[in-house]
Amino acid sequence: MFSSNKKRKSAKIDSLIGQNTVLSGDVAFSGGFHIDGKLKGNVSSTDPDSLLTLSDQGVVEGEVSVPNIILNGTVIGDVRASERVELAANAKVIGNVYYNLIEMAMGAEVNGNLVHEIESTGTVADVVSPQDDMLLSPK
Repeated sequence: MFSSNKKRKSAKIDSLIGQNTVLSGDVAFSGGFHIDGKLKGNVSSTDPDSLLTLSDQGVVEGEVSVPNIILNGTVIGDVRASERVELAANAKVIGNVYYNLIEMAMGAEVNGNLVHEIESTGTVADVVSPQDDMLLSPK
């Protein structure tokens, strides 16, 4: 998953939205939050140890701003991960992804920009747009 010398955040789940649940409204949490259902609203956490996991059935229609994120479902909105974001094979983001560290599996899809932000200052270090991807791909 994350290949770093830092220890990976715990997968402990404190809150859960089940597969057949649709929730409307913004959610602020700390700890572990797992979404199997659909959330229509923004998701946020300022706790540096917080982890959001979105299963392959999960959908978030809103902005996500969580330090540690594992996506395998769909997010319609911008994603901000001040620590790490993992885009698994079924991940689909319709919006920009702002990250400090990123891991992206083959099959993951981002319909927007990948924006590398330096953690301590919040400044933009690099922006990769879908058009740039064509320039970076070997021919």
